[in-house]
Amino acid sequence: MSEGAALTGPDGAARCPWALSTPDYVTYHDEEWGRPVHGDDALFERVSLEAFQSGLSWITILRRRAGFRAAFADFKIEAVAGFTDEDRARLLADPGIIRNGAKIDATLANARVLADWAPGELDELIWSHAPDPAGRPAPKTLADVPAITPESTALSKALKKRGLRFVGPTTAYALMQACGLVDDHLETCVARGRR
Repeated sequence: MSEGAALTGPDGAARCPWALSTPDYVTYHDEEWGRPVHGDDALFERVSLEAFQSGLSWITILRRRAGFRAAFADFKIEAVAGFTDEDRARLLADPGIIRNGAKIDATLANARVLADWAPGELDELIWSHAPDPAGRPAPKTLADVPAITPESTALSKALKKRGLRFVGPTTAYALMQACGLVDDHLETCVARGRR
């Protein structure tokens, strides 16, 4: 078996190797990761969580997602755009989230920028960078999964040009994977092609 190839889980199904490290990951992998996400608020949540994940493992964010949703008004763009200095202080003291000042400030700033966009504009911008799936062979091992692509670099530049922060090419690619713009489930993974 190749290193980084899909592994068989306790239920007998093959999955991406990272998915088998914790039960939380199995559920996230099987039910969410790589499935299309639409809607400005839903995508704002994903952009924000990917930014908070930068430099950390995704499981750290996944296990705090309920805390993030409670702290950031379910990531409703209009609500977060209205957060005050008192809200910022509350966030910095909230043990249910990652208390990183730069990432909190970026999330608040991004909400203020996005509040001025037309409904559907974030969704349209992000999805306009989805590559043609026909040009992307299914990865056989984790080594075949890139960290950055030309499309993620272009998405990062487009978001930054419009004023968003903490959206580098690697973060943009993680967003593309999580939100179903690409299907990076391995070729023999049980979740491959579930859209």
